[in-house]
Amino acid sequence: MSGSISGSTEGFSAIVSKLDYPMFVVTARAMNERSGCLVGFATQTAIDPPRFLVGLSDKNRTFRVAGAAEHLAVHVVDRSNLELAALFGEKTGDEVDKFAQCAWSEGPHGLPILDEAAAWFTGAIIGRAELGDHIGFLLEPDLGEVRVDLDDLVTFQNVRDLDPGHGA
Repeated sequence: MSGSISGSTEGFSAIVSKLDYPMFVVTARAMNERSGCLVGFATQTAIDPPRFLVGLSDKNRTFRVAGAAEHLAVHVVDRSNLELAALFGEKTGDEVDKFAQCAWSEGPHGLPILDEAAAWFTGAIIGRAELGDHIGFLLEPDLGEVRVDLDDLVTFQNVRDLDPGHGA
């Protein structure tokens, strides 16, 4: 299949809508508040020293809590727990307590760690950058746990039909 080059972002939008990449649930805690959201903009950015970048929408509660936080927790969710991804993707912490609707425990740095996550890690926030309608939080990973095989992860294609708690 071939297409023509366009002067708009239609070509880019067509490409990224077909890509499939892992989704994460990011949790934060600051000032005795906890929050979490489903995140699709996240990636490892360096090996040595290890770094991970999380993009949080500037419109959601997790962004506001993370703005005052020193650490974040990044959770990997497998497809057997799509309802966990839906909870953190479709609900907004401005209206509901997501943590009252799932199992979690207090983890490193006082962060909420989701019991049903396939894996998780925490990291110190060592930088922030404006990335359009998202803010990038650069993490220095420090602790983590792999709980199950990571061969059936929740990806963008699994959650593309969710109705987000906040707009982009």
